[in-house]
Amino acid sequence: MSDPRRPPGRAHWVVLAVVLLALVVLALTVPLPTPLELRDRVAALGAWAPAAFLALHAVVTVTPVPRTAFSLAAGLLFGPWLGLGLCLVASTISAVVAVAVVRRLGGRAVRRLGPGRVRMLEARLSSRGLLAVTSTRLVPAIPFAPLNYTFGVTTVRWRPYLLGTAIGLVPGTAAVVLLGDAATGSFSPPMLIVFLVSGAIGLAGVLLCARAPERPGAEPAE
Repeated sequence: MSDPRRPPGRAHWVVLAVVLLALVVLALTVPLPTPLELRDRVAALGAWAPAAFLALHAVVTVTPVPRTAFSLAAGLLFGPWLGLGLCLVASTISAVVAVAVVRRLGGRAVRRLGPGRVRMLEARLSSRGLLAVTSTRLVPAIPFAPLNYTFGVTTVRWRPYLLGTAIGLVPGTAAVVLLGDAATGSFSPPMLIVFLVSGAIGLAGVLLCARAPERPGAEPAE
């Protein structure tokens, strides 16, 4: 039996080199469709293509899988407007399902077991629901799925959660969808500005939620 701690030998590197060489030859010899050809092929599938994309996006992003790949693909396959619409609808559905699952599985009980600071932060977020949801969605550095789970253990009501999610997802999603539409991968200063501005606004909202006094009479979500 070989020692798992033993460094890979020469044969290992030879196999790796052959695999890499085969991949390079395959990429150079097999004709790949251009972005426009790929979009035309998807368009030829009719309404099934966007419907399947929306369903797959909504289901997969309930898990911690990043939305970025879907947003890039949407811009590439469907163009900026349809791509943005599909991503926003799918992301909102995913956000609703994630919160519903967390609350169904007893997220509130987990919240009650948290330390005092966590309970205080939860109370502030819940009492400033729309601002809290919108501002945190605007921060590009906050992952989508973990944020959904976090709101699942708060008492934020459904109306501000849905509205804040729909508003807060627009800037960052639009930037990534436009990048996919460009299909060049080149640096785009306007898209960087969108990320920086939305992130700054979101961070300001988060700080405001954390510092503002709790509004009395906040009721738990149902």
